[in-house]
Amino acid sequence: MNQPVIMLAPGLADPGHDAQRLFRAVLDAFAHPGRIISLPDPPAGPGAICPATAAYLLTLVDRDTPLWLAPEFDLPAVRDFVRFHTGAPIVAERDQAAFAVLAHDAVSLDGFAIGTDPYPDRSATLVIEVPVLGAGPTKHWRGPGIDGRTAGGDFWQAWALNHALFPCGVDIVFAAGSQLLALPRSIAVEG
Repeated sequence: MNQPVIMLAPGLADPGHDAQRLFRAVLDAFAHPGRIISLPDPPAGPGAICPATAAYLLTLVDRDTPLWLAPEFDLPAVRDFVRFHTGAPIVAERDQAAFAVLAHDAVSLDGFAIGTDPYPDRSATLVIEVPVLGAGPTKHWRGPGIDGRTAGGDFWQAWALNHALFPCGVDIVFAAGSQLLALPRSIAVEG
């Protein structure tokens, strides 16, 4: 009996060095919230997710970090890519996830782990794919280390509720093409 051939999207070409470079870029995004960071040579991924999301997952997700995929991304090619390259368990429920991948047009922050007062770091990080970074209504972001203006999406009311939970709440990473923009839960966004 012939078994179907599964074609996996390639991961990192030089896993040790590429992961270090990408990790440094992700850290830079979180160190400078609201700043658009271009990733150095991100992998293409399985096609259903953008290169920035693929790079983020390959850099930070592993067998100890459960991943939840929104229905748009919960596809065999993405599941196989994640399982093969990271070993991460893919979970069915939002509250079980340490990381999640969502589409910009169906963002809901409800149901994800927000941490607890003694352990706020036990919250989820959501990777939200957007068509482009730097477009949309301009917002003023303020928080530790920043005070500037940037453009963002259209989920700011949900973000205000999330920020009000600080030090608990989820962290957000916007991904588009080969670029990332981080929005830690400590950042206030004003219209």
